[in-house]
Amino acid sequence: MPKRSAGLLIFRRQGEDLQVLLVHPGGPFWARKDDGAWSIPKGLVEDGEDELGAAIREAAEEIGTTIEGSFERLGEYRQPGGKRVLVWAVEADPPIDEGHLVSNLFSLEWPPRSGVFRQFPEVDRAGWFSIAEARQKILKGQEPILNDFMDPATTARQH
Repeated sequence: MPKRSAGLLIFRRQGEDLQVLLVHPGGPFWARKDDGAWSIPKGLVEDGEDELGAAIREAAEEIGTTIEGSFERLGEYRQPGGKRVLVWAVEADPPIDEGHLVSNLFSLEWPPRSGVFRQFPEVDRAGWFSIAEARQKILKGQEPILNDFMDPATTARQH
């Protein structure tokens, strides 16, 4: 059975425009990657865990802020590796300062086969992006999330 993740597409209004918060994965593999490397805050759903609760927990672990608000389920998205990601959209509350990111850490043997394990942040930075910018930055497997978010048939956010 494929693994399931849950995440939040966090957005804010900037005048007439919508912006979404994306996070950049930490660690040496992603260090020099930018376009096509960013993601929504997300992570694995633990056995028996409430899916929305997992999305809120994972976002808090990755950005250091617990998000509250009215959560709108966008859908379930199959990623290229087979993982399924359940996503909710939510307007940022409280406001998020991407410059004060606090992410959890993971351990990785680096350099490979060196026997030396180092700690890296799961997320090394976050940023607010217009929808057009987000389409360039986000992992291609997550682009359908942005499409559904902007689809007038599925949302009243544009009014």
